[in-house]
Amino acid sequence: MPPEVTGSGQTPGGQTGRQSGGQAGLKAVDKETTAGVLFGIGAYGLWGLLPLYFFVLQPAGAVEIVANRVVWSLLFCALLITVTRAWRVLGAAFRDRSVFGTLSLAAALIAVNWLTYTYGVTTGQAVEASLGYFINPLVSVLLGVFVLKETLRPLQWAAVAIGFIAVAVLTYSYGKLPWIALTLAVSFGLYGFVKKRVGPKAGAVTSLTVETIVLTPLAAATMIFLAVNGTATLASSGAAHFWLLAASGVITAVPLLFFGASARRLPMTTIGLLQYFAPLLQFVVALAVFQEAMPFERWIGFGVVWLALLVLTVDMLAAARKNSVARKLTLREARTDT
Repeated sequence: MPPEVTGSGQTPGGQTGRQSGGQAGLKAVDKETTAGVLFGIGAYGLWGLLPLYFFVLQPAGAVEIVANRVVWSLLFCALLITVTRAWRVLGAAFRDRSVFGTLSLAAALIAVNWLTYTYGVTTGQAVEASLGYFINPLVSVLLGVFVLKETLRPLQWAAVAIGFIAVAVLTYSYGKLPWIALTLAVSFGLYGFVKKRVGPKAGAVTSLTVETIVLTPLAAATMIFLAVNGTATLASSGAAHFWLLAASGVITAVPLLFFGASARRLPMTTIGLLQYFAPLLQFVVALAVFQEAMPFERWIGFGVVWLALLVLTVDMLAAARKNSVARKLTLREARTDT
């Protein structure tokens, strides 16, 4: 801890100063870590319970839900931008062609992801939708190989191989390729990859605002089309239904804010472990609340997926520990040299 390293003097008073400073540093770190974990649980918990929200939005279909989600998210983001006085940051994102172009691509990917996920939940396929987010880490590993030309460690290769076996088992179980799960995994994996290219140039709220601005013309046109055809439920299913749909902006933005707060406080290893919380909750909701079928061969398929994730997690923890040891050795050598 900095207070312990930079403390000077050997008097009892000096030692006391270092100890109290160290304890304050430890308490600050512990507090930050606790807050980070709570924010992370809040983010992934809300994402995990999202199927329940879509369930109470019936009879609205997937297209109407996503269209409303985009428009109301934009309104809520505009409020957040105003409160945080971040209009200048938003303007900079629009003026930077690389940032705006990247976020426009991200908008298209998240639109595909939202539509596919909402369709899966509203058509009684929430179990398969949860599968998509279970296998998403494996897709991210493959993107690292084919796009970033990364070299995989042996355990990562093993996890990917087990993942392919899982898809084969689940294809047999479903009688078809689990396209909902694969579309979700690929679209969200690509979305994360694209967003990383933006880096620190655009925060969570700025990114979401740009993405919703890009999607809003199409979303608004969709809402008008549904209203003209008499198939929209926004204004025809009562005040409670209207406000539930209108709340989609808050429900979309709040988990992102929680995730941003968590990511600033926690190492990526911890974030990587927390990410399994959302699909696990989705899976439990699909079985316990929606009473979706889960035949024995499908349990086998999910079991193989979970085995792949276990192997991937072991590799991730081992790599994090190795990197931590390497950093400590480097710091020790630097102190010895000085």
